[in-house]
Amino acid sequence: METATRFRASGNLTERSAIELASAIRARETSAREVVEAHIEVLTRFGPRINAIAVERFDGARGDADTADALVAETDDVESLPPLLGVPCTIKESIGVRGMPNCAGVVTRREYCCDRTATAAQRLIDAGAIPLGLTNTSELTLWVETENRVYGRTSNAYDPSRTAGGSSGGEGSAIGAGGSPLGLGTDLGGSIRLPAFFNGVFGHKPSLGLVPQTGHYPAVTGATTQLAVLGPLARRAEDLIPVLRVIAGPDGEDPIAREMELGDPERVSLEGLRVVISEGATLAPTSPELAAARERAAGALAAAGARLERVSMRSVRGALEIYMAVLSTAAGVTLEELLTEAGASRLTWRAALRRGGPHTVATRVALVAERLAARVPQRRARRLVAARDAFVEELREKIGDGVLLHPPAPKVAPRHGRTVGRLWWIHPMIVFNLAAVPVTQVPLGLNDRGLPLGAQVAAGPGRDHVSIAVALELERVFGGWHRPHG
Repeated sequence: METATRFRASGNLTERSAIELASAIRARETSAREVVEAHIEVLTRFGPRINAIAVERFDGARGDADTADALVAETDDVESLPPLLGVPCTIKESIGVRGMPNCAGVVTRREYCCDRTATAAQRLIDAGAIPLGLTNTSELTLWVETENRVYGRTSNAYDPSRTAGGSSGGEGSAIGAGGSPLGLGTDLGGSIRLPAFFNGVFGHKPSLGLVPQTGHYPAVTGATTQLAVLGPLARRAEDLIPVLRVIAGPDGEDPIAREMELGDPERVSLEGLRVVISEGATLAPTSPELAAARERAAGALAAAGARLERVSMRSVRGALEIYMAVLSTAAGVTLEELLTEAGASRLTWRAALRRGGPHTVATRVALVAERLAARVPQRRARRLVAARDAFVEELREKIGDGVLLHPPAPKVAPRHGRTVGRLWWIHPMIVFNLAAVPVTQVPLGLNDRGLPLGAQVAAGPGRDHVSIAVALELERVFGGWHRPHG
């Protein structure tokens, strides 16, 4: 592949894809220890600036790398080695790793350590990947800015005055800085894709049921089982399918996870592929620079033989109200109950509105919104929930056997605190959680201020390889991830 050859020729260990690194380690062109040390150096250098790593395990990673190198040295058949042997990775702190914290930024859980590793994380480790640490998340993974009272605030890899997104903001920032080739995040309403967009990397929201979410805190229950997924972030698009193959499949615990065939992006022909460009689908206007970036992407796909089709999707504007109704009426457990179970005291109205305390502004706003939502007439809430099926059918029909090219957000990464209480930021993302379809967030270069541009590429259910194939082509044309200064 042309892109892979170009990256390999660069020789920089912290620019290569995970599969390139794994191949180089098996071929003894480099060592796992050298690869791990190179990424630790980046994370250490960027650490004070971005605060992406909540809990580091650098010494443990060095030991794991030495073990991997010894295994390579004593093995004659290197192709029998685990596919990601010696490749460093990062894991969102809300995804359990045995013996490590798993508090999701909740102060009253800060001393809690996992007694088991989440299924997807264990599969990644069993494939030979070496965790460098756990990455920061928003409190209870519930907002699009990564901040909590345990680990602090995570900043954007390109501009520390701006947010890294959330809730997988630590993942986005760590990978965007060049400190990790890949990682695991979760996505209930854009929590993989928004951090990937803001930090200029690839993020993939898998088809519902492809990857088990066993071992995540908070546990995925009630309506969230139909909205939330666990998936990869990566600096290179070619890593998305290999990582999905490693972590996919039922585990006997997650009731949603099931066997699902993953196609091959290399077998997807862009010639004649239907590419739908959504029109009028967002609550807030898309900035001119993001709109222009999407047009350039559409042009690149047309040049590759794709068939463009512009479709009015004004009905999608009602998705946010449906999404909030689904969460509020059938989540199985309220935010207030989650905090109480974690040992937190019940917030009075006055405390919820007052500055300071153990909870972030976003969490306190969410608590107030939850209490107000409880006063909404149940008849209206039930009507909105019932409208979901029609919405899903319409959106999936418009995607069909092609892909949908959609804005990721109204603007590029905003300054810290500018998204709280502004739900239109998540609207372009949540439409695909409601529809339960796979989506790949694709970087499309940088703007004149050095901030990442991008677009979402959505495909039909079970067609993850199609959106990833489009991501690979757009990476070839626009270069994908660009290393930030620093």
